[in-house]
Amino acid sequence: MNMRLGTLFRTVFRRELTMMTRYAVNTVSSLVSIYILFVLIFLGMQRLSSTMAGEFLNDTLEGTIIGFFVWTFTIFAYSDLSWSLTGEAQAGTLEQLYLSPFGFRRVCACTVISTFLLNLIPHTVFLVAMMATTGHWLRLDVVSLLPLMAITVMGAYGFGFALGGLALVYKRIQALFQIVQFIFLACLVVPTRIPWVRFLPLSMGNSLIYDVMVQEKRLWELPPMSVLTALGVGAVYLAIGLIVFSRCECVAKQRGLLGHY
Repeated sequence: MNMRLGTLFRTVFRRELTMMTRYAVNTVSSLVSIYILFVLIFLGMQRLSSTMAGEFLNDTLEGTIIGFFVWTFTIFAYSDLSWSLTGEAQAGTLEQLYLSPFGFRRVCACTVISTFLLNLIPHTVFLVAMMATTGHWLRLDVVSLLPLMAITVMGAYGFGFALGGLALVYKRIQALFQIVQFIFLACLVVPTRIPWVRFLPLSMGNSLIYDVMVQEKRLWELPPMSVLTALGVGAVYLAIGLIVFSRCECVAKQRGLLGHY
């Protein structure tokens, strides 16, 4: 069974890699547009009053770099999954995935892992570009950052499954994607010192990533309760997303919507 799952993962990974390279212009254009937005914000921060403390500006700039990195990675994470399901429905191949001997959920799981790994490459380049633009070079501890990124985007994938499920039933929900982007942005802006903010998606994970990249802490040096909170919050949102997807999937099957767009 493990060998069969390995074959499935390799196949899905090759498919996602082919899609990424074939439509690389779209991916690059999206990152460039976000980079331009970041540059405009950076130039605006430089024009702030010279009387403002430099240390405050440095902290704000470092937080902005990390927030943009987490935000863009999150957007690609949840939208890749939901757009993939929408695209399969449009192409009329969604029903074929349900006929897979591995099961549809295993195919989705392999898709999620593949897109997560593939998204690391362009977004790392994007992060380096932001640091080069600002002249603020943050610590890139791959051993600590990779698990934290996985924990942080768990909640985002939950939203991806939920939106994918809604897409199966309602088909056109592109405007809802844009609303979710602003929700994620709000989660990153609100400070984690407010107790209830820790239970928002991305918030706790973004704070831990900041500690690693700015405070130069290692993963095992972070507060265990904070790491467990981030993991628990991500798992809860992922579980909710899977439940929503499952319910929408049942509705789509009952109405015969899986093979129609």
